[in-house]
Parts: sequence; C-alpha cells; structure tokens
Amino acid sequence: MTVDDSFTALLDYMETELGFSTSHYNDSYLDRRVTARLRRTECDDYDEYFEYLRANADEQAALLDSMSINVTGFFRNPEVWDGLRDVLRTLSASERRLTVWSAACADGREPYSLSMLVHDDPQIDETAVEILATDISEDALDVAREGVYEDSRTTDLGGELGFLSNYEQYVDHDPDADTYRVRESVKRSVTFERHDLISGASKSGFNLVTCRNLFIYIDTEYKRSMLETIARSLRRDGYLVIGKSETIPPALKSTFEATDNRHRIYRRT
Repeated sequence: MTVDDSFTALLDYMETELGFSTSHYNDSYLDRRVTARLRRTECDDYDEYFEYLRANADEQAALLDSMSINVTGFFRNPEVWDGLRDVLRTLSASERRLTVWSAACADGREPYSLSMLVHDDPQIDETAVEILATDISEDALDVAREGVYEDSRTTDLGGELGFLSNYEQYVDHDPDADTYRVRESVKRSVTFERHDLISGASKSGFNLVTCRNLFIYIDTEYKRSMLETIARSLRRDGYLVIGKSETIPPALKSTFEATDNRHRIYRRT
C-alpha cells in the first residue's frame, strides 16, 4: 500500500473498530497525533504501527487519549476573560441560577478559571453558579478532578493565574514541588463528566457555553452539527464563547448573534 492508503486504512480502523470519529477532524491534525504515537512506539511506518495497534489494547487506549485536544491554560487569552466577566455579571444580574458548560475542558484549567472568576467578582453570586466541565479524555478528566498542576519549562502557572491579583486565596502553591492545588471552595462549583461533542447528545438549560479552540481542528462540514448541538443546549439569549481564531459558519448566523465579535462572544437568538 502507498503511504496515503496505509494512513487511510489506519483511520478507517479507528473509526469502525475503536469508535473515534476521525472523519470529523482535519487530516493534518490526525497525522500529527498518529505520527507522535508511531514515534513513541518506535514503529517505522504506518503499516507497522497499524499491526502493533491492532494487537495491543493498551496502545489503542493511548492513541485514543492522544486525540484529545489538551492545549489549555488558566485564563487563556486574558482579554477574552474581561469579556467573559461582563457576560457573567449580566447573567448574574438577571438569573437566580446560572449554569455554565465548559465543553472540551481538557485538564480543567478553563472551568476552574471560570469558578475563580465567579468567586472573585463581588457583582456575581458564586453560590448561584454551577459549572459542568466535559471532555472526551478520561485521563484529562482525572487530572482535572484532582486539580493539581505543575510548573514546567513551557508552563508558567503563576503567570497564568496572575489575571487575578489575589489568586492565592483560590490556589495553594507549593514552591518546593512547583505545584498549584485548586482549593475545595473553587472545586465545589465544578462537576466533571465525559462527553464527546462530536457524537454525544445535546444538553439543556445552559446560560453560557464556552468551547474555545476546538473548532480549528474540525473539518468545516462538521462544525455546523456541533454548533447546533451547543445551540440546543443553550437557553434562548444564552451566550457562547469560541476561540479567537474561530468563526460561526454562515448557515448559523441567524442562530448566534455576535455581542463581542473581537472576543468571539455570541448570544443564542
């Protein structure tokens, strides 16, 4: 088989036997993730890796977990969080109970950022806010539930958390271990569960959905169905926040009205 044929056969196996919807993702994204596993397992090419994958249940699980889009951070793109603060204030002023869905939450830093922001702002009643955080990766969700994060050569957690001037009241820092542990008062507002936004059912009753930097990896033809799932999950006049480099497809312009186009904040019409 040619390289293209071998790669296609591998993707078909992932779709039909492992239940991962490869057809929804960009080929370039899939190739990067598969190639990373190929190198990790010291296979020479797609054919060798395919044989290894079919015979190894642990590698099947590792490959599926690697497909989770886990690029995240506390208060990622701080200027967007200023817009999110305004949305949460607006909702808190009009809603007795405020429900938020952090979709594709990766290791939990986005929903914990939401919870910290809610606790930090005197104009928002944190006792009325419930945050559901979902992801496709069970391993990422395990990290999220633990709520302990380590500094690394590529991650400055103190810098990320610096969006809040007094973040120390929400996170315990152990300088010896270079770890940051989210406090229970913040964790109590957040519930984690597994959900696949591509193939999973819609939810209901949310005032705000954040789904940032997922759609850049998704083929255009599938973005509409995913956004329709989110639309069904939002209350009328509920808000959606997507990534700064992402856009709403033209076919859904009548479903989502931009309230802050620069920060990609929309309202369900």
